[in-house]
Amino acid sequence: MADSNIRPDHGLSVRMMITVVGLMFLYIIIAVVMIQLGISIVVTSIFCGAMLYGQYFFSGKIAMFSMHAHEVTPEEEPELHKIVDHLCQLANMKKPKVGVAEMDLPNAFATGRNPNHAVVCVTRGIMHRLSSDELEAVLAHEISHVAHRDVAVMTVASGVGMLAGLVSRMAMWGAMLGGGGNSNNNNGENIVLLEIATMLVSMVIGFVAFLLTMSLSRYRELAADRSGAILIGKPQLLASALVHITGDMGKIPRTDLRKAEGMNAFFFAPALSGGGASALFSTHPSLQKRLDQLNKIERELNGQ
Repeated sequence: MADSNIRPDHGLSVRMMITVVGLMFLYIIIAVVMIQLGISIVVTSIFCGAMLYGQYFFSGKIAMFSMHAHEVTPEEEPELHKIVDHLCQLANMKKPKVGVAEMDLPNAFATGRNPNHAVVCVTRGIMHRLSSDELEAVLAHEISHVAHRDVAVMTVASGVGMLAGLVSRMAMWGAMLGGGGNSNNNNGENIVLLEIATMLVSMVIGFVAFLLTMSLSRYRELAADRSGAILIGKPQLLASALVHITGDMGKIPRTDLRKAEGMNAFFFAPALSGGGASALFSTHPSLQKRLDQLNKIERELNGQ
């Protein structure tokens, strides 16, 4: 980000560093637990390494595939590329690939392990519903994610929860299958107890990883709102797009929203969201919090 006009967000950088350290610590615990289950150090190392490698290097393709998205050329989507070209000139950064997801859900997301392998993607639904200026504001938000390099951290973070869940299931099945052995065999009982303890520890690790990921996700959305609004100099356009998309999301069949909910952490706006206590587990800050921040930026830009 040294040469980019999108300024680094130090609060986001600190949170990403804390999250990465915390998640790597959880990875080590998972590896120790797997070894305690009787899995060799070599197999454990290869397995954990393969998980990290796959999440980091193939996350973009996985996200595009899950969203039925494909890369588009300037000839196929000239207006979309024109907007991205303009934003990249404003930001003084390399242009990411541009994609379109063939779904009516109004949303957008950025993916890719770094700015050199990034893709900014919009759905057909958001292209049909937003004005050109509002769409530019949304893409400014997504380009900010690319500049902040927070997509890769979110991708690795999601892998810890997946791995913890897998280890938990391994331990659960081991305990169930091992429970039918000779009850007088102390060694067998100890193995079952170890597997039950492993299952519980893995569940706790998965939960902690989830909380860390959600906390980072909410902050990175505010950071991208802030950078995107400053980049185009029109915070109210981004606010308008937020209100528009959130309102239209309620018109989408709930079954379709459920199908897309797994991508919430990467979406511009969540497919499904809740209030109250559920906000702790939300991928995004509340709509009101995002609007309040954009109103504050608007006043600052106008010297008020």
